[in-house]
Amino acid sequence: MSGNVTSLFRSTAAHSPSMAALTRESGETAGAGPVDFCIPCNPYFPTPAMFDEMAGRLRDIITYYPSSADTITAELCGLLQLPPQCVAMGNGSTELITWIDHLLVRESLAVPVPTFGRWTDQPVETGKRVDMFPLQEAGGFALDLARYAEFVRARGSRAVVVCNPNNPDGGYLHKQALVRFMDAMADRDLVVIDESFLEFADAEAEPSVVQEAMLRPNVVVLRSLGKNFGLHGIRFGYLVAGPALASRVRSMLPKWNLNSLAEHVVFMLRDHGAEYARSLHQVRRDRLEMAGRLSALPGLTVYPSQGNFLFVRLPVGAEGTVVRDRMLTEHRVLVRECGNKIGSSSRFLRLVVRPRADVRRLVSGLEQVLYGSRRGAAVPEPATGTGYSSGTAAVDRLMNETNGAGLRQLTAQAAGAAAPGLAAAPAAGPGMPLPAEVPLAPAAAAIGPVPVPTAPRPAPRPAPAPVPQPAPYPGPVPAPHPAPVPQAVSDTAPYPAPAPFPAPVPGPAPAPAAAVAQYPVVPTGPTPPGVPAHGGLTAAQVRGTNGLESVPATGWPGARNWPDAAGMGRTG
Repeated sequence: MSGNVTSLFRSTAAHSPSMAALTRESGETAGAGPVDFCIPCNPYFPTPAMFDEMAGRLRDIITYYPSSADTITAELCGLLQLPPQCVAMGNGSTELITWIDHLLVRESLAVPVPTFGRWTDQPVETGKRVDMFPLQEAGGFALDLARYAEFVRARGSRAVVVCNPNNPDGGYLHKQALVRFMDAMADRDLVVIDESFLEFADAEAEPSVVQEAMLRPNVVVLRSLGKNFGLHGIRFGYLVAGPALASRVRSMLPKWNLNSLAEHVVFMLRDHGAEYARSLHQVRRDRLEMAGRLSALPGLTVYPSQGNFLFVRLPVGAEGTVVRDRMLTEHRVLVRECGNKIGSSSRFLRLVVRPRADVRRLVSGLEQVLYGSRRGAAVPEPATGTGYSSGTAAVDRLMNETNGAGLRQLTAQAAGAAAPGLAAAPAAGPGMPLPAEVPLAPAAAAIGPVPVPTAPRPAPRPAPAPVPQPAPYPGPVPAPHPAPVPQAVSDTAPYPAPAPFPAPVPGPAPAPAAAVAQYPVVPTGPTPPGVPAHGGLTAAQVRGTNGLESVPATGWPGARNWPDAAGMGRTG
């Protein structure tokens, strides 16, 4: 492949170029492109027999209009055992993110970074303030929900996003911790749990929070189908929420927003649940083996992942764009370099989990590019384990000076005026005051600390009760050099909650200033049978029962192997 192909990356700011663009530029025939470690698809589904069936019916599929979205959604809900009133299907999860932003997000949105770029870019495009909560490389990019909750309250963010597992690092949050976080955020306008990659997780038997989301008036769960089914090109996904929120999004979607290929695949799934479950199981096995192979490379750090991808830090001295271009041109392997993700840098790659033969080709290519002949090797000398902080100096400076206010704030600073609504830098930890300046990460330490303009501070408030120390994060897969010290992740630590929720620690805990009784008290926990949830359904109706007896799964013989309402099919 020529340099013209790699130039496509430099002209694509938000993402890697499409496989179609790479194929056109290289002059290769269809299907002869590079081995794809970039696009996070399921490599084992659909099966070859399913592709043959679709190919045999392609003329009819693309000739005629699809059924309405309601028809296709009803079929999907029958498979997943979800009430159609609580589901909206979109032309890919990105379409749903766009409508969530337009309809449900007002003023501001908090999001941990690095993460999926549309959660930061989409609100900025519509004039919202994005409050970015940096995930620390020293903590394995783990999201501490207790500190994130404090950050949301300190910023006054009206909407909150959590991706589980997170993209690009694959970090995972346990269901119990997420449910408690959702309840702590009951006074926010909106809480979005993006579960686009949750099908590939195996940390818990039932990791999804869709059942809990349907009973809460401000929670939306986003799910993907293209990633799980290995069909990104079809563009289909869905969200699950209480009837009121789901109806609001559904009412804005075009009647034929889902295409005929999406309809055909959804109606095929009833007969292929067992194959789908086996494909997920194989991806999880491949993930473990691939992590082991990569971690054996000198100086390479592999972070724990529950997605169908692995986040890796290149050895000291390696630069991601050089590695990406050489892997593509010399070895015909496509990798995702993460320098354009806020909170990441070009020293990180995201590598999709693929079958064993492809992984051997990836590892062989990396060995030659990173350590090959010393002349031209991407790593001049063996790695020494020197620490490296996520984020380039430019990204660190932008986050520290504006934290979501955008480039307009930098312009205002240059003119000697502070932009309205600029939030203070994040607190260093529970109970600590907001600092007047935040030092840059070690990679930019030579520049020195950057002064951060702050809004007038509120009156002092009592420090929250101490947070119990949780069990340590598992940390990266061991590598030949010292691994980064992981940051604790808490499944049990209390979260700041809106008044008058009691703090789960002894002694009185004053309500945060941001949680005044401006919002109604929202009861937590499951809604009792017969009592309507906030969107209008009872808990029993949401679960498809009468509240007194369980109703067995209906439909097709393979239902036990299909992802249930929690979205997970478990075999093996």
